[in-house]
Amino acid sequence: MRILINGAGVAGLSAGIDLARVGHEVEIVERANHLRTNGSPIDVRGEAIDTARSMGILDAVQEHRITMTEETKFIDRSGAPVAPLVRQEIDESSADIEIPREDLMNILHRALPEQVSLRFEESVRTLADSGDRVAVAFASGREAAYDIVVGADGVHSTVRRLVFGPEKEFTKHLGMYVALGDASDQATPGDRTTEVLNLPGRMAGLARYRDKALALFQFRSEPIDYDHRDLAAQKRILAEAFAGVDDWKVPTLLKTAQDDPELYFDAIAQIHMSTWHRGRVVLIGDAAHCATPMAGRGASLAMLGAWMLTEELGHRGDDLEAAFSAYERRLRPHAEAAQEFALSGADLVVPASWEAIEARNTRLRAAQSL
Repeated sequence: MRILINGAGVAGLSAGIDLARVGHEVEIVERANHLRTNGSPIDVRGEAIDTARSMGILDAVQEHRITMTEETKFIDRSGAPVAPLVRQEIDESSADIEIPREDLMNILHRALPEQVSLRFEESVRTLADSGDRVAVAFASGREAAYDIVVGADGVHSTVRRLVFGPEKEFTKHLGMYVALGDASDQATPGDRTTEVLNLPGRMAGLARYRDKALALFQFRSEPIDYDHRDLAAQKRILAEAFAGVDDWKVPTLLKTAQDDPELYFDAIAQIHMSTWHRGRVVLIGDAAHCATPMAGRGASLAMLGAWMLTEELGHRGDDLEAAFSAYERRLRPHAEAAQEFALSGADLVVPASWEAIEARNTRLRAAQSL
């Protein structure tokens, strides 16, 4: 079949690898002009490790894993440590693989079969599913028809909006926003540490790995009305959230984040849908079931979902409804478990009050002693 994938993130690239290797004609389009590699290190967990092995990329993933022991500590307003982050709070098992986002994206990109067409600065503008084919008009003005369209375009999915309806119908806001900015001037090569400062309803942190460093920010807030593609608006919201905070390194980290032309900023929000497919269109990754970064399972779900979708298309032949339904039945328990796990993250990372911060720190100190 001729298959279009909208989005070249972990989900889109994984689907491109899997679908092309079993003989489908695959085209991937990506709105940005390059692979999006910015962000914090990510984890390959659970069944996704076996998926990486089946995809033929596990050796490369293992080679690029972050192997140094991480020290994550919560600090007070002067920078003095007050509690450790006990790894059992967030890890599934010792087999979890942590890898820099840019490394995983480059591994997936290199693994794309030669016959896959990857177009940057291109995206879906309209879709028309006739039942036999899906006619697509692109932002560039180009038009084409496909047997299947895969929406792998993230939490703000264009494909989902065009086929299923407005984003707000599927969004569950978890009451927080997150920002990640490059802080390379704070890097100390070989240092694998993360420091986290909490104020009521706010978190500022610094994560170092290899020769890189990231400024981390989260804050509690009701939904904010802004254009998620407006970088200037995102930087303004971040600055307002931490205005007047002069503790520790916060002013320095805030400035370096503001200076980052690829600052990541978004709501901590989940996507909940009763179905991930309609006609010849199917969603994978965050477009279908975003659990938020608080779950630490987005990349694993993306890889696993792409693999399951490919398998079911192979099992069901031309019966797309049966294939898409089977894919959903297999993946949905994993997605729902990740979404449930993320719900407890706010109290761990961004306690709402000084009392809650101290209670968290006391619990972590006790857990460390055990």
